[in-house]
Amino acid sequence: MKTFGRLSFRLAPHSLFVFLISLSPLLLVSPSVVLAQWEPDVRLTFNDSSSVTSASNSRSIAAGPGNLVHVVWQDTRAGRWEIYYKCSSDAGVTWSQDIRLTQSQGFSYTPSVTVLDSIVHVVWTYYSSSEPYEIYYMRSSDGGLTWSSMMRLTNNIYGSFEPSVAAFGSNVYLVWRDARDSGNNEIYYKRSSDQGRTWDSMDTRLTYATSTSWCPAVEASGFFVHVVWWDSRTGRWEVYYKRSSDGGVSWGADTCFTNDAFDSYRATLAVSDSVVHVVWQDARVGDSKLYYKRSTDSGNTWSADNRLTIPYAAVAPSLISPGSMVHLVWHDLRDGNLGEIYYKRSSDNGTTWSSDVRLTFNPDSSHSPSAAVAGPIVHVVWYDRRDGNREIYYKRNLTGSGTYEWRGSDLTIPDWKFNPIPNPFTFFATLPGHEAERFALYDISGRKIGIYKGDRIGEGLSAGVYFLRPEGKDAKPLRVVKVR
Repeated sequence: MKTFGRLSFRLAPHSLFVFLISLSPLLLVSPSVVLAQWEPDVRLTFNDSSSVTSASNSRSIAAGPGNLVHVVWQDTRAGRWEIYYKCSSDAGVTWSQDIRLTQSQGFSYTPSVTVLDSIVHVVWTYYSSSEPYEIYYMRSSDGGLTWSSMMRLTNNIYGSFEPSVAAFGSNVYLVWRDARDSGNNEIYYKRSSDQGRTWDSMDTRLTYATSTSWCPAVEASGFFVHVVWWDSRTGRWEVYYKRSSDGGVSWGADTCFTNDAFDSYRATLAVSDSVVHVVWQDARVGDSKLYYKRSTDSGNTWSADNRLTIPYAAVAPSLISPGSMVHLVWHDLRDGNLGEIYYKRSSDNGTTWSSDVRLTFNPDSSHSPSAAVAGPIVHVVWYDRRDGNREIYYKRNLTGSGTYEWRGSDLTIPDWKFNPIPNPFTFFATLPGHEAERFALYDISGRKIGIYKGDRIGEGLSAGVYFLRPEGKDAKPLRVVKVR
């Protein structure tokens, strides 16, 4: 019996493709169905206190596996800021009750969430008189049903803030802003190599600037780990980037993305295989606009800046990129009130972009959106003041993304004759005679999770069911299974 979140099934030799067809009717949606109407707003919290999503560097929503959707936020209903969580097991149709994750005497805020397979990872900042501003962590290994105890990840007296978390394979990556260096704020990093059970004993300092570094964001694909942030080492705010090409063991030099006479800040990051996308706020043409650049070679080289928004101020961008799709949400002031949530997307890895789509319509303000994708569904969460206080809201687009990589009719025996050995496997599988070729691997929701050479298929991944096909070929996928 194999379990993924709330889904359990036996790995029968010939039944899994049938199971996957029945797993979600959404996998049968044609890729030609795009940008359908967004569904109405759904209010997720109902209390007379403040419920707030995090800033753009810290994701407030994650999706998968299957139809699971996970949301985290900070909330004052207990008389102080605490971290809350809720989940949908039917792709956003219905939602669980609110679950309070933190039970403490201090204040917990700015949570960040990521999910890989059925493991949900949440980090946040905690403050009390005895522990001033430290990063804490919790995990759920069953898709959000049960949770571990709180784990303290930092230990210094000066303060650790604004955590961002990402996961790939068995690695979980954490970055944050830290004031331990003579009170100067620098970017720090640490890693878990066993899905969050244990963490590096030592923190790694990533920046050595004479000024303040703020709001890092992290994403990973394969052995590449990418980090963006903004700092003032040039005398104004600029966006910076650095990467690791060995799973976070060592790091390259800082790269300055912006170089104009005005401030650039609030960078957000998304990664799909070797394509890295970055969006940030920039004041070079007056009030804040959103600018974009990308790398198609895992951060080696970068495109020129591309301005994505035109009228009025656009702030707090958040990116997500499954496959060749790129989804962007932000807070926009063009409508004459205190701000609405807007959306746009690219279906060709950031080469071209759709027009802006307004997602919220209310007389008060909507803030801090965050997006997630599973299969063809785009999920967006934000906080909203329409109810007289700050509450969490959600909406979705059922056919907004082309992240699914095959139709139901494709889920049959593949027409290519490569046989991975062993299968199931514990560490990795090989494809005899095709060791130097490249193969794409997908999870059970159809999301591409990486490119592997034929001599190391699935290396570094957590246990689960995956689907394999030759890179760049329109071939039917082959099931592979990693155990332990």
